[in-house]
Amino acid sequence: MLDRAAHNRLEIIPPMDSSAGVQSTIDVVALIAGLRRQKMVLSIATCSVLLLGAVYCVSAVPRYTATNEIIIDSHKNLSDLTASLADATLDTAAIDSQLEVIKSDNVAALVSKELQLDQNPLFMNDGGLLSAVTRTISHIVNVGSWFVSASVNEEERRQAFRQAIIAKLESNLDVKRVGRTYILTMSYTSPNPKLSVDIANAYADAYFTDQLNARYEQVKRASGWLRDRLTELKTSSIKADMAIQQFKAQHGLVSSGDGKFIGDQQVTELTTQLSAAHDQTANAEARLQQITDIIQSGKTDVAVTDQLGSPVINDLRTKYLKAAKTAQELTSKLGPTHYQVISLHKDMDEYQRLIFAELKRIAMTYTSDLEVARAREKTLNDSMDTLAGQQTSSNEVMVQLRQLIRESDSYQSLYTTFLQRYQDALQQQSFPTTEARTITSATLPSKPSWPSIPFIMVWSGLLGMMIGGALAAWREYNDQGFRIPDQVREVTGLHFIGVLEKLSLKKAGPATSDISDPQQVLMREPIMRHVLDMPLSGFAETLRSAKVEVDLQIDAGAKVIGVVSVMPGEGKTTTAKNLASLMALQGARVLLIDGDFRNPGMTRRIAAHVTAGLIEVLRKERPLEELLLREEDSGLLFLPSVVKKRILDSQVLLASKEMEQLLADAAAAFDYVIVDLPPLGPVIDVRGITRFFNGFVFVVEWGVTPRRAVRRVLEENREIYEKTVGLIFNSVISARMKKYNYGESRGYYYGKYAYYYTDGESRRSKSSGKKSRS
Repeated sequence: MLDRAAHNRLEIIPPMDSSAGVQSTIDVVALIAGLRRQKMVLSIATCSVLLLGAVYCVSAVPRYTATNEIIIDSHKNLSDLTASLADATLDTAAIDSQLEVIKSDNVAALVSKELQLDQNPLFMNDGGLLSAVTRTISHIVNVGSWFVSASVNEEERRQAFRQAIIAKLESNLDVKRVGRTYILTMSYTSPNPKLSVDIANAYADAYFTDQLNARYEQVKRASGWLRDRLTELKTSSIKADMAIQQFKAQHGLVSSGDGKFIGDQQVTELTTQLSAAHDQTANAEARLQQITDIIQSGKTDVAVTDQLGSPVINDLRTKYLKAAKTAQELTSKLGPTHYQVISLHKDMDEYQRLIFAELKRIAMTYTSDLEVARAREKTLNDSMDTLAGQQTSSNEVMVQLRQLIRESDSYQSLYTTFLQRYQDALQQQSFPTTEARTITSATLPSKPSWPSIPFIMVWSGLLGMMIGGALAAWREYNDQGFRIPDQVREVTGLHFIGVLEKLSLKKAGPATSDISDPQQVLMREPIMRHVLDMPLSGFAETLRSAKVEVDLQIDAGAKVIGVVSVMPGEGKTTTAKNLASLMALQGARVLLIDGDFRNPGMTRRIAAHVTAGLIEVLRKERPLEELLLREEDSGLLFLPSVVKKRILDSQVLLASKEMEQLLADAAAAFDYVIVDLPPLGPVIDVRGITRFFNGFVFVVEWGVTPRRAVRRVLEENREIYEKTVGLIFNSVISARMKKYNYGESRGYYYGKYAYYYTDGESRRSKSSGKKSRS
């Protein structure tokens, strides 16, 4: 039985996701290895696209681009009719709108008409071979054009032709804004440099013309609208004035020359007089109170100070001050008792008495003025009360009249405003203006703008690399076969034995055994005896590893080993034959059995001359000893299978007691019994005989056998999985395998030591070949 612990075999097959063997994170080393593997695809794709780019550069018609610049003034005329409807500053949306106007069909139609492009052969035929091919393909793809009626009239044809010219102009025009400025660039590209200049400049002129036409039409429509509104407002204003006059006549309202009504004018005048009378009364009361206070206080200084405006008081005050000054001087010289001093004091007292007498007379005058002012104020108040009583009855009428007057004033104001705007619109209609102007006219280009060879080649290279990368990724993704030994452990959990290099399938040559001896194998294919011809090769070394694994994993005693694969053609027959020959060459007693009743390929390849074999033994038609063939070089014994007609019960025959007894007898007589079994994928013959075997050697074709298929077969055949000693890669191309082995995989070492496993004769022949070539 197998020694699981010794070789750390997994009892349960490890899980495998959709990308088995691929890490979840990006492995840079693996990525580089993948690029190395797919470098041919990358190179072919890149070179192909570069070649297409070069062909395009050579065949493309040179195209010239002419560019002019215009500026759209940011300051609009505020007296413009439309100035009140938008800001005077052009924002981004306005600039973008002007860009679309330049690209419009109207502007293109103006350019076509100005330059008469419908009669210009340089404009109509400017595409070259590529454009002609493109137009032809477009016409073919456009299925609708196939069914256009032949009865289309001439006008429709001309219209379609004009539309084609407009479409061509727009497709070759490029309009851009310079940064965040008000400057626009208009570029036109065509194969003729002079034509490019003419069309670019014509586009600027056409844009200006379109702007002027648009302004003229706008002002014209506004003028018509204003004219209609003026007529309506004039009629409404006249009706409002007539309503006022009728209302006045109906209610007997009379107005003065300045437009005010008599009642209102009387109230206004009376209010003014009453206010003035009230002020006069207040002033009279204040003056009377002030002079009364002065008289009662008896202070001459205060009185004189306040009444300097009276000539009598001013004269008395002057005399009083002069006498006081003289008395003071004499007092200082003659003393206060001198008769002159006393006389002067008497004069001063008289002057003071006279001043107060004058003040009393003035007070009586102020009292009289106050009484007059109060009487006048009372009279005015009475008149106001009387007039107010009269006006109260007409307030409701006046409210209605004022409403009629306000409506009339509104109509008159609107009429005046619209009349002014109408006059402005007439002026603008006569002199339309545009905010745009040319700042740089287009000039004749000195070199073509297209094709740009550096640009095309760089992008062709990048596109080629992207296409190549996509193809490489697709190839890598679809590479579902086994490529590196580590995948064996990750996908199946089996032990990896080694690799068998792909050998050249030479045509059958002369038999290597004596054809006259029917008991010998008859091999015409060198691949079936490769281990005998090159026992020191890497091929033989891998089979030695398989023998060692069989010896280590299977207990002592005879070993019945089945060689299996998933699909036909994976090399299990070649592997089984060479493995058996290697064991026999080492001195072991080996029996090789062709157990594939469906397709006995080993019998056809090394014993095509026999007429009986395993089937006859199982049916007990012939004894085993008579049907065994011998390989002279190694001593290997071979039991063929001769299928003369399709066997319907091959599974029953393989799983029979006779087969079990045969293998038991063979195990007793031989050291190794190697059985070439049917493939596990398409047939189920092997499932019934797994109990007869001590172990299995699994063979997969390198890079071909799907990993999922191997895993599914092992999951469905658990006993085979448990007894499998290891897995071998067959048909390995060493040079290609090196590209998959990037240092961490076990396969890396197989690639590095491939030369080491080559036998001496082969090394000497290769060395001599190199010397002869040098």
